[in-house]
Amino acid sequence: MAYRECAEHYGFLVHPCRPRTPQHKGKVERGVDYVEGNFMGGHGEMSLSQANQEVRAWCLSAAGMRIYGTTKERPLERFSQVERSRLKPLPAEAYALAIWSYNKLHRDCHLVFEGSYYSAPFRFLGQSLWICAGTRQVRIYNDKYELIATHERAAKPGERHTHRDHLPPEKLSGLERNRPALLEQAAKIGPATQKVAETLLADPILDQLHPVGRLLRLQEKHTAERLEAAYQRAIEYDDITYKTMKRILAKNLEQQPPSIPAELPPACTFARQPAELVGVLAEVVTWN
Repeated sequence: MAYRECAEHYGFLVHPCRPRTPQHKGKVERGVDYVEGNFMGGHGEMSLSQANQEVRAWCLSAAGMRIYGTTKERPLERFSQVERSRLKPLPAEAYALAIWSYNKLHRDCHLVFEGSYYSAPFRFLGQSLWICAGTRQVRIYNDKYELIATHERAAKPGERHTHRDHLPPEKLSGLERNRPALLEQAAKIGPATQKVAETLLADPILDQLHPVGRLLRLQEKHTAERLEAAYQRAIEYDDITYKTMKRILAKNLEQQPPSIPAELPPACTFARQPAELVGVLAEVVTWN
């Protein structure tokens, strides 16, 4: 795939030979052997820039000036007289070498490439997709080599690149769940709802993002007016759990007045008076 992409970039045709038949491309193989024996022989490791400079000088002096066995011409002279005029101009941008990989799209709608995560449309869940990673961009293709997603390439491992439209609708709420968003959503329902969200999110020990999200999702089945009344009733009973909210809404308890008295009677109402206690103690002593 990388070679195909290179051919598309520069606009040349690839003429492949049949697999495992090197005798069909003898001149090509002989050219590789000539470069290895005459240019690379005796050279140690070189940087890319150094190799480009030295191989250019070698082509202009040695390789290009020899008499080629098939054409009986000097390759450099034939290039100058015949081939140069037939070449297309180079593209405006240099070719960026890409790395191709074939990876599976996981349940979270992301592919893993070199330790980073790239999203793809959820309709391809469980399928293996092609990843083409250039120096700046990562492109994702299906099995028919149709482009289905494009991302900026991660600068370091662990980065996550996600397009919202790649995720199923039911997953978006979890992705966007954070304190400011939940508080804003609660405030739109009403002050009682906002107070419940603020109380839960103020917990210094437990992470309450998920419970608050569940409470606010009750709006999908009930009106904001009912939710606000139910939250107010839950506050009055000092029980703002999801289970209590569901019970209030299921039994329409938010429409009923609170059963807790506005003012409790004095504690002495439920205690014996001192005179009564004296009489009880006297009876106990007499009985003994």
